[in-house]
Amino acid sequence: MTADVQHNLPAEPNRFVGRARDVAELGALVREERVITLSGVGGIGKTRLSLRVAAQALPWFADGVWLVELGRVADPALVPGELAAVLGVRDEVPGRLLDGLRVRLREAGALIVLDNCEHLVEPCAELVTELLADCPDLRFLLTSREPLRIRGELVWRVPPLELPDARHPDAESVLLFVERSVAAGARGVSGSMADVARLCRALDGVPLALELAAARTSLLSPGRIADRLGDRFRLLTNGDRTAPARQRTLLATVEWSHDLLKPKERVLLRRLSVFAGLFDLGLAERVCADGGILRKAELLDLLGGLVDKSLVLHQDAAGRYRLLETIRQYAADRLAEAGEADRLRDRHLRIVCDEMERCYKGGSLDHRMPWPERFAYFTRGRGLLDDCRIAVDRAVESRDPVHGLRLARAALAVLAVRGDLRESVGWHERLLALDLSEVPADLVAVAKGALAYGLELDDELERAEELIVQGVEEQKKHPYTHWLGITYSVALTVFFRTGQSEKALRYLEELEAAATAHDDLFNLATVRIAQLNLALFHGRLRQAQRRGEEALALARRSGHHWTLARALTHLGAVAEAAGDLEAAGTHHACALPLLESMDNRVELARCRAQMGRVAAGLHDYAAAKEHVAAGLELSRQTGQRRGIVRALMTLSALARAQGDLEGAVLAGAAATALRESIGQFGTPGRVQELLSLARTKLGEGRVTLLWARGMEWPPEEVARRVLGGESGHAPLPPPLGPGPRHTGLTSREQEVAALLTRGLSNRTIAQELVISPATVARHIANVMDKLGFDSRAQIAVWAAGRGMEAERP
Repeated sequence: MTADVQHNLPAEPNRFVGRARDVAELGALVREERVITLSGVGGIGKTRLSLRVAAQALPWFADGVWLVELGRVADPALVPGELAAVLGVRDEVPGRLLDGLRVRLREAGALIVLDNCEHLVEPCAELVTELLADCPDLRFLLTSREPLRIRGELVWRVPPLELPDARHPDAESVLLFVERSVAAGARGVSGSMADVARLCRALDGVPLALELAAARTSLLSPGRIADRLGDRFRLLTNGDRTAPARQRTLLATVEWSHDLLKPKERVLLRRLSVFAGLFDLGLAERVCADGGILRKAELLDLLGGLVDKSLVLHQDAAGRYRLLETIRQYAADRLAEAGEADRLRDRHLRIVCDEMERCYKGGSLDHRMPWPERFAYFTRGRGLLDDCRIAVDRAVESRDPVHGLRLARAALAVLAVRGDLRESVGWHERLLALDLSEVPADLVAVAKGALAYGLELDDELERAEELIVQGVEEQKKHPYTHWLGITYSVALTVFFRTGQSEKALRYLEELEAAATAHDDLFNLATVRIAQLNLALFHGRLRQAQRRGEEALALARRSGHHWTLARALTHLGAVAEAAGDLEAAGTHHACALPLLESMDNRVELARCRAQMGRVAAGLHDYAAAKEHVAAGLELSRQTGQRRGIVRALMTLSALARAQGDLEGAVLAGAAATALRESIGQFGTPGRVQELLSLARTKLGEGRVTLLWARGMEWPPEEVARRVLGGESGHAPLPPPLGPGPRHTGLTSREQEVAALLTRGLSNRTIAQELVISPATVARHIANVMDKLGFDSRAQIAVWAAGRGMEAERP
């Protein structure tokens, strides 16, 4: 047990008051229950209580405590993405993010806090249920006005703060109000405790209501506040009349607080509701000031006033602000009532679009700018993604594809560098479905290329090819831009993958000529890397080396760290192929800090796997294990199954280099199983050569068992056994007993049993026998029943022991 645990919990903005018994009780429950939902009316303090409990629970969760704020999320489909963003999981294939989350959390002893679930109950219930089924040590703490109503959920109703009475004048609600009043600059509050007690009772001990009231004590006495609250409550008639009073006080308190604002503060508050997340003064000025009702020069003072009244939170030292979700929703209603919603949301769309384009140009294109300044643009763009989401929603709703597509284009750079194109695909599909008759043709062409980028990752090659041809050919009719080069690079991948090498080479030549003519360093480096890969594929190492050195020179001229890292890692691959492992290690080691600085965990994992393989070749086994373990963990955290495959293949090479053939077979089998699960079939030549050697050294039966076990075990289990040196003692399956309960396998069942000796998946067996995977599964179930077995590994060993191995291709 340690307090040094990873988390993203925010620092408490002020002292936590009261609820000692609640915290103690929940602290014990959160270690015992899989799912706890803190339920109650808005403003009752669910979020603050959950954060307090989570912070005190840190020592009990070795793999971290992670807060996921859902208040700003409107689209149910984005719920897994919010959790993935917090955990650093990347969507390697659009639409399959849940697989990555399972990889990240399968063996994690972690606590996930899902805050503000009430408007997303169904998707939250589905996500929690799915993850609990596969992640035995995972715990959830949720806040929601409505329970999820899933199996195993413990619903914990958050009560109001204790109210004062004759025996307990210093109740929790009184302590909270007094402390917040003093913080707001009030004087003499302690001299009117009878009015304070009356006010606390009138507000039913609702923490948010108390804090909003306390923010006004610098102007009004507790008695006057209590008197005005009574009037305000009588005006609240639209709610559920049968609900307890405390469930109707929050709206009354917010309305009262709103009515006490100056007219211009009200205008600013309602206009700030268009922001999805954090905003700074500059954005607030551009979106909310109009030169009429609100002038730019007065925004700072008005914003400060809203912060003083606790209606806007000053988030951090970077000068960013946010609205509490309850306040934001209330302010949004006022914006609609004022008839300003469409105008402000349109302005928000335009300004966020302009800002993202500015970030893209500053962060990617201007190679004359020092890298730290360019990286600051990238970081700012990454921080605008929440607002990009609602801006794209507005573009679709208002049928404004021009601004929507411009915004999606600019955001693509941020999403690509992060290794996450999930949202980009969705944005482009929705926007391209609008009427595009008035949209510039080159903008549509870029969008088609961007959509093809994501579709290629999802292996939708036929659709990607159609879009990418349209994108390239249309952009060629217009003046050259950086985007044409990027569209070309996507086309190269699509055509090489579909076996259309001639078309790919023609496009490569066109890209090289265009990028050279326009001094496009980024895309010229991409050309050289593509040429390097082609030369390496054909075994032309000297040519690959030249192209790599040219790519590196271009990358240095461009000054972009991502381009530089790509060139270095590819040069490392060339050096490794040439047998110069020292040079390969140097190249990868130089790329590593560049990738770390950009927090590109997907490429970091790839680099670590390459470094591990090189270190194994140099017989530096300690370093190799360190790199493999780090790469495997990064891929697990980002949910990148391809990255885990690379790590397992490196692990196989490491085990073999150490003379551990059994570990090498286990890791090779685990890598093969995972490759097949993501649609990559066929056994790589390195694995086939390994199996041939292992059969000679270990015998067919042992290799069959190891392969079958490796295909069945989770990658983490295989990695632990190999990295821990336990693979040489991999357990045999349980004894087979006195013999099969039933005899007489059919000829087809014997064929299936024989193919299992090769460790093949159901899908691969189905392809070989020209039957469906479901039929294969039925045959395997029949064999297990007839032979009294309960695993595929037992069938494989039984078949191998009887000489039933299938003929290898």
